[in-house]
Amino acid sequence: MFTSVAGRSVIVTGATRGIGKGIARVFVRAGANVLITGRDEIAADKTADELAELGRASGGSVSYVLGDVASREFCRSMAETAVERNGGVDVLCANAGIFPDVKLVDMSVEDLDRVFDTNVKGTIFAVQACVPELSKSGRGRVVVTSSITGPITGFPGWSHYGASKSAQLGFMHTAAIELAPMGITVNAVLPGNIATEGLADLGSDYRATMEASIPLGRLGEVDDIGNAALFLATQEAGFITGQELIVDGGQVLPETLEALQLARA
Repeated sequence: MFTSVAGRSVIVTGATRGIGKGIARVFVRAGANVLITGRDEIAADKTADELAELGRASGGSVSYVLGDVASREFCRSMAETAVERNGGVDVLCANAGIFPDVKLVDMSVEDLDRVFDTNVKGTIFAVQACVPELSKSGRGRVVVTSSITGPITGFPGWSHYGASKSAQLGFMHTAAIELAPMGITVNAVLPGNIATEGLADLGSDYRATMEASIPLGRLGEVDDIGNAALFLATQEAGFITGQELIVDGGQVLPETLEALQLARA
């Protein structure tokens, strides 16, 4: 049985939808006081209302603050808000990220800057802003949402996204060393193909193709990533830092699709 995270103050960036929303839901369900960030007020308000139902049952809470993690000033304000509302910062889930599709030959400077500003600078700024409170916590945890795309795999149109996700891991490895003397652990979760809101728009054939490439035969759920983040935030994970946890149903394991066909024969 893991030590409860009930009552702890958690920030989840980019949590108005998708994986971030799943991470926030898992922590609220576990009784944590969660501050979510996003840029869409309608989505943020809807998510906060939905998760508040879980909070009433678990003793946790959820609130939101609007802004862009690519702004250092916003990240500082975000940390201050967590202190004002929830008494500090025990866990930072640096999840905010974007993944616009553009081929390398067509990629503009603006395309590249936009992805790196959010995915890389946004991660670094969020961690910087929260370090003082994470240090005071005595059980500070940082969980970065990276991806299998970039560090392990590639996908056409996402070369800038893949590069940003690899950059997050490079940052994480050194940040883990620098923050260890403060009692702060820094780890990353690497999602594979996860079922999010936008998946339905791609059609059933696309989903079936994705599922066929995963040994476990299904897409991941957002709560699968949330559960991984929750584990890394526990007291029992306190001796784990600078590590990458792949959550992909075994997607990166087969050499070819034939390997999966043979396993299923």
